[in-house]
Amino acid sequence: MPAIEQLMAKLGVRFHDTGLLISALTHRSYVHEHYESLIPPNERLEFLGDSVLNFLTARYLYLRHPELGEGQLTALRAALVRTATLARFARAIDLGAYLQLGKGEEHSGGRERDGLLADAFEALLAAIYLDQGMDAAERVLLPLLEQEHARIAAQGLYIDDKSRLQERVQSERNLTPRYRTISVSGPDHQRTFTVEVYAGSEKLGEGVGHSKQAAAQAAARAALTYLDQLRANQEQGA
Repeated sequence: MPAIEQLMAKLGVRFHDTGLLISALTHRSYVHEHYESLIPPNERLEFLGDSVLNFLTARYLYLRHPELGEGQLTALRAALVRTATLARFARAIDLGAYLQLGKGEEHSGGRERDGLLADAFEALLAAIYLDQGMDAAERVLLPLLEQEHARIAAQGLYIDDKSRLQERVQSERNLTPRYRTISVSGPDHQRTFTVEVYAGSEKLGEGVGHSKQAAAQAAARAALTYLDQLRANQEQGA
């Protein structure tokens, strides 16, 4: 692993507590193989970083787009904080090179896995926030957000399946879709999630993916197909 001083230089952040940074870079697979290590894995930081990320992204979009309504802002934020986007952020700063991984995770390509990189990026944001405050976290995140926002706007990519389903269900049924993870299987480095989506008590669809977000998107796609078929049947019976 390259010296963390290199990463701090890239980020423009000099940590007071480098233990926070090391923890953000430490995957649970490393801790499992190094029982003597006192460094906690990055899962708790990831939990906090998710909230930091969502707040900063929401504030950025709120100020950047006074013309957009809640639904459009929600869709755009979803595109900016999804796993694939966060993995791009992580690669932009070469975060994978600094991670502490177990041998199994290392050999299975963990340094390039989108889900692992996205989690580490969220943990890194939390570490910066705890050590330096929200302004410092924003200084690191903002250039990445602006670049991704420009890419999304240019290609019209921000309306994802979950956002389309939410708009449709709210419009047609005055309800908000609800997602539920019903199973998680497979080894830590290659988990498979199954997610169901409901409108009220009615199940609209089910999806499978290697992250909760991917499974939820698959469930939303299935739900949109189901609603299209439902509408077609109703029109035929009219």
